[in-house]
Amino acid sequence: MRHSIYLIFILFLSVTFKSVAQNTGIDIETGVVFTGYNDVRIPGNSGTLFSLSNDLNAREKIFYRIRVNHSFGKRHDISVLYAPLTVVSSGVFKENVIFEGVLFQQGRETEADYKFNSYRITYRYDIIKKSKLELGVGFTAKIRDAKVALRSGEIESIKTNIGFVPILNFRVLWNVKDNLGLLLYGDALAAPQGRAEDVLLALQYRLNDNITLKGGYRILEGGADNDEVYSFALFNYAVLGLTIRL
Repeated sequence: MRHSIYLIFILFLSVTFKSVAQNTGIDIETGVVFTGYNDVRIPGNSGTLFSLSNDLNAREKIFYRIRVNHSFGKRHDISVLYAPLTVVSSGVFKENVIFEGVLFQQGRETEADYKFNSYRITYRYDIIKKSKLELGVGFTAKIRDAKVALRSGEIESIKTNIGFVPILNFRVLWNVKDNLGLLLYGDALAAPQGRAEDVLLALQYRLNDNITLKGGYRILEGGADNDEVYSFALFNYAVLGLTIRL
């Protein structure tokens, strides 16, 4: 399944952007991601509730994201995003934890991997497109590749999940000056089964017609609550970025 996801994205990129250079850009982000909270109970109706950031210590992580954008017409934009994320936690549980039916005893050194890779295709329409203000709304088709794994000595248990999530997309750009703007960009949706928010607030500075720099803060939050899994997490990103227009 994972290889099929990679193949779909490669095919999409090659077909969509193969002969299209004008109005196409590459957006690259990097920086440091910090764990706010990360609460897990698997299975959702019978496992032990524990925290990968409080019961264990979550390490800071250098991250990167890559987005390819293409604008067509005057108000239409389509993009493809690859946003990998894996955070490692370690420490000692103060009480026994049952995870995926496996007992992890208190007082023993335990390590955890939390993976939440995201693959997204977004279409957005610009309702407002003026020199000082741009406002667009759209739809994102997201595929999540998630994993929670616990290891303690020879004991190991892993829960994986790959699924599709539809999300609303929005973008607001306020051009404070000719080369300086304030950007609010995100994907967000809430439902009874769970929620997902991925929102960036950043200042961006246009060096020239082809290169724009940005720096700001991103919040990634959400999760699901059902019989199979209970998992809610929040991550804080310190972001530096570069957009190159081809």
